[in-house]
Amino acid sequence: MDELLELYETMGISPAVYAYGERALEKLKDRFTAIDQIAEYNQAKVLWAMQKNRVSAACFAATTGYGYDDYGRDNLERVYADVFHTEAALVRPQITCGTHALTVALSANLLPGDELMSPVGMPYDTLQEVIGIRESPCSLKEYGVSYRQVDLLPDGSFDYDSIRKAINEKTKLITIQRSKGYATRPTFSVKQIGELIAFCKSVKPDVLVMVDNCYGEFVETIEPSDVGADMTVGSLIKNPGGGLAPIGGYIAGTKVCVERCAYRLSAPGLGQEVGANLGLMPALYQGFFLAPTVVASAEKGAIFAANLYEPLGFRCVPGADEDRHDIIQAVELGSEAGMVAFCKGIQAAAPVDSFATPYPSDMPGYNDKVIMAAGAFVQGSSIELSADGPIRPPYAVYFQGGLTWNHAKIGILMSLQKMADAGLVQL
Repeated sequence: MDELLELYETMGISPAVYAYGERALEKLKDRFTAIDQIAEYNQAKVLWAMQKNRVSAACFAATTGYGYDDYGRDNLERVYADVFHTEAALVRPQITCGTHALTVALSANLLPGDELMSPVGMPYDTLQEVIGIRESPCSLKEYGVSYRQVDLLPDGSFDYDSIRKAINEKTKLITIQRSKGYATRPTFSVKQIGELIAFCKSVKPDVLVMVDNCYGEFVETIEPSDVGADMTVGSLIKNPGGGLAPIGGYIAGTKVCVERCAYRLSAPGLGQEVGANLGLMPALYQGFFLAPTVVASAEKGAIFAANLYEPLGFRCVPGADEDRHDIIQAVELGSEAGMVAFCKGIQAAAPVDSFATPYPSDMPGYNDKVIMAAGAFVQGSSIELSADGPIRPPYAVYFQGGLTWNHAKIGILMSLQKMADAGLVQL
């Protein structure tokens, strides 16, 4: 395809980088077929939930003000509950991000004197201030909720003996972060999460378990809610929004937990009765419908990235041939210069703000400077092609997203091109 090669050269991707990518793709056909099969199952699951709940044009009507009797909003929550196989769901544009969704879930279900426990080590940076690990006004710590943590074993597995000892009479809620965040540890499979939940509940049957499901939705055919999680929580500008949701988050779980979350999000006594959709229903419904296919594209991009960078000597988490349970690909680049070059490539491949140059800077909720490449239609949408990471050893960049596989491919090739241009790799 001479025309394609010429176009790639016009965009700045050399024939050498393109050829290197094509060689890597040769061995990925079977894996990509398996991803498509999972996407087909999840597509059918979402479609069936929409059909069961009789989604119609009436669901797309805009509401304002209080949002009383918002049929489309309430029906979308029934669709989510059916897809996640839960008693209830809260799906709202008033939830501003994944951290907000997690904060609502935690603060609604923890009271003064209760203890929160993480059996999977330190949670993601922005949640540390929510908990009070790093001091912040209005943290759980400030309201009398204590925190206990059990680190993972050196091989990345759960330390069951220490978890058993850590669970005590005050332990009210256990939080499990599925994805790696800004850490180079494995992402947990739904099966592993289910085993951990079963163990924790065997130690204390009444303990609640919340799973931070960000970046994991639709990568497998089951979700944490299928294996015992009382709450499964995520962001609509990640996987389940399909790239169309402009804002929002979800909490799917037991009726009691979700009701408390709704009271915390709005006000006691009001709960899910209020919250106008402001005309966002078409995007939220259609984004959820597209999500299985979009997630499959992003997952292919992550696998492609690992198969390009690992043979060049860069540690990738997960490794090029490892099973995958989220859409994030961590690549340890070994230097700030490597992170900047990689992110410049991702930004240069963006449909929006491709002319911008990403540099490390201070960001709210983070201790270290962070570099972010994200030329997205929705600001901060990490289901769209993006890469970011804190400027600290091992200088890992976290690549994710891609609304289409072809765009993900171009972005990864462009990142490699910028690395080559900076003299950081030799093909």
